[in-house]
Amino acid sequence: MRAVPPGLRYAAAVPGGSAWFLLSYGQRRAALENYAAVLGSEADDPRVARVARRAFQNYGRMLMDFLLLGSLSPEELGRRMSYDGREHLDAALARGRGVIMALPHMGSWDMAGSFAASLGYKVWAVAEKFPGSLNDAVVSTRERFGLKVVGLGRSAVRTLNEALRDNGIIALVCDLEQGPGVPVRFFGRRAIVPGGPAALALKNGAAVIIASPYATSNGHYHVHLDAPMQVSGGDTREGLMQRVVERFEDFIRDRPDQWYAFRRMFDR
Repeated sequence: MRAVPPGLRYAAAVPGGSAWFLLSYGQRRAALENYAAVLGSEADDPRVARVARRAFQNYGRMLMDFLLLGSLSPEELGRRMSYDGREHLDAALARGRGVIMALPHMGSWDMAGSFAASLGYKVWAVAEKFPGSLNDAVVSTRERFGLKVVGLGRSAVRTLNEALRDNGIIALVCDLEQGPGVPVRFFGRRAIVPGGPAALALKNGAAVIIASPYATSNGHYHVHLDAPMQVSGGDTREGLMQRVVERFEDFIRDRPDQWYAFRRMFDR
């Protein structure tokens, strides 16, 4: 991947992403419904199709960056990243109860997590497992800069609780349904999202910071960090996750073609 000129590398995402969009009927149909909700339109609106197609192309660019990630030095990674709101993260960690970082499927969460780990933060990320040796290769890339990968499953809960007791950061991508979750109103429609971030926060007293990674140019990303959410003992999982997705809506409306939502997620 490093041997391919960057201009050619990212240009390939345009026809590749377009072909994926056209040939994958199920994902295309789900994406059109999802982006229609974001744009407040209908799935047959040409604007919706344009945004969806660009999202498939941007996902291809993100995958190329992930493949490149395994060969970057910490200095090279740092030159590709920028951020704002780091003071919120440091202040939250000073409380000593850990931080739950809630993110949507935007930009490159792998670049963001790896960059945070390269800065010396203790970061755990929950991720789905891939088949066979592919999983080993993906985990190796993700852990190159010190990020700790936790596979989805019941055993993950114990690991994440221990990470918070160690005053670590848990990065959770939590805008799409992944097994049992909690109901929320997302872009005015009913959706199910993971309830894990809220459950962990309520149990451990950890801070919840909502983050948004997004591409600024080919191969370069910015990470925005909100101030910690106000969480009280009277909060519920459903209430907390509703507040999280309402903030996600702001990020997604700003950059809908950087949101990767290629499976059905909304009920009318």
